[in-house]
Amino acid sequence: MEFTHFDENGNAVMVDVTQKDVTDRMAAAEGYIRVSGECFRRIMEGGIQKGDVLGCARIAGIMGAKKTPDLIPLCHLLNLTRAAVDFEPDAARCLIRAVCTVRCQGRTGVEMEALTGVSVALLTIYDMCKAVDKGMEIGGIRLLHKEGGKSGVYDAGRNPL
Repeated sequence: MEFTHFDENGNAVMVDVTQKDVTDRMAAAEGYIRVSGECFRRIMEGGIQKGDVLGCARIAGIMGAKKTPDLIPLCHLLNLTRAAVDFEPDAARCLIRAVCTVRCQGRTGVEMEALTGVSVALLTIYDMCKAVDKGMEIGGIRLLHKEGGKSGVYDAGRNPL
């Protein structure tokens, strides 16, 4: 497979998707943040001074998905029809899993939007909690699922973290 973001002279280019069919596109990406026990408890109990951590992170992740072409130079501007961020707290491991799901009808996929959304959500948790726990760890960011377009369905399966 050849790289599509370079022309015949090796210059970076935005891929021309003009001839591609408009199809329903969907992508989901996941990642996690591991925090201290005290930080986890305070997030879950609403005890972080900056406010509702997961509520703010959800909004930030949605905004991040919408702003992807402003951050990733060769991404296409897409008319997103859905962007959502969900969290799964794991008290036993002091870990919060985030999943960003994005949809559109377009000529190119929304994988980068899902990956950006989950990354921004996790970074927002870090930002809101850094006064309590500077040793937080963000990881496991990956494409979880995608569908639509010529390449069809991709499903990574559940990451055991």
